[in-house]
Amino acid sequence: MSQTNILLESGTNELELVEFYIDEKPDASGQTYRGYYGVNVAKVLEIIRMPAVTQLPEIPHPSVMGAFNLRSRIIPLVDLSLWLGKGVSEVKDSTKVIVSEFNRMISAFMVSGVTRIHRLSWTQVEAPGRHLNEYSGNSVTGVVRFEDRILLVLDMEKIVADLNPGLAMKLEEGAMASIEEAKRPAKKEHFRALIADDSTSIRRMIGSMLEKAGFEVTQTVNGQEAWDTLMDLKRRSAEEGKPLSEFVDIMVSDIEMPVMDGHNLTKRVKDDPVLKEMPVILFSSLITDRLRHKGESVGADEQISKPNITELTKRAFELIAQHQNIEL
Repeated sequence: MSQTNILLESGTNELELVEFYIDEKPDASGQTYRGYYGVNVAKVLEIIRMPAVTQLPEIPHPSVMGAFNLRSRIIPLVDLSLWLGKGVSEVKDSTKVIVSEFNRMISAFMVSGVTRIHRLSWTQVEAPGRHLNEYSGNSVTGVVRFEDRILLVLDMEKIVADLNPGLAMKLEEGAMASIEEAKRPAKKEHFRALIADDSTSIRRMIGSMLEKAGFEVTQTVNGQEAWDTLMDLKRRSAEEGKPLSEFVDIMVSDIEMPVMDGHNLTKRVKDDPVLKEMPVILFSSLITDRLRHKGESVGADEQISKPNITELTKRAFELIAQHQNIEL
């Protein structure tokens, strides 16, 4: 099952989720609990039957079953049930493997079965509450309610980062010093950045980095909150008779966010006669060679793939200089 021909147009604030399930081992009464989960179709390369798996010499985590060969690519396979603490999965005829690509890496996840693909609006995706975050170990990024079940959207990036800490987003040694020394646009004293990201840790990391570089930072938790903030800044700009650049210089946005995603937010910005002059950087695990055209189609000025955070500051200053016609 390939995701070709099912990807949506960019900027519509829609997404497609592959729904899959994980069956827990029967309890003492013989009852089996089935949990329903989802992953963005944009991250899915294909869905295959259980392949022949070769064990690895060193296992980085008990849930890593080994690796398999898919068209001359060696891909690690994760038992998602075991990673979620549900026990080792039993391989059956219904067992499927979801082959995914994000953060410039291909990984695969074994699940009990795949049901269907849902086409939804991001407004239907709720942010997980505090208790769910605590219960799930912050591994859920969204909740979708159906009449007969709840679907949890998993944070696949967190899973991969937990399995291989070297892939987690972090500031490299010496990066903060180079950020502080980054070349700034001349003849401009104050810089203001707006961040939109539903991950608290990533939002804070981006904010801290930009503040070190001399930015005043406003953080928002999704595209809708960022859009509302921009509408307020645009109103203030008009009322005070000042250019928008006096209130915000640049926006850095994630793509996958509840309520309004980054593609729809970027499209709104670039369709607005005032806001369109503000540069937009999309910073997301979904930025790959295969999907880069989606950000280009909504007018993003730059696209940087997570976890490569240290590029942000340099490109932010370059884009500000370019858009405001000032020299670096």
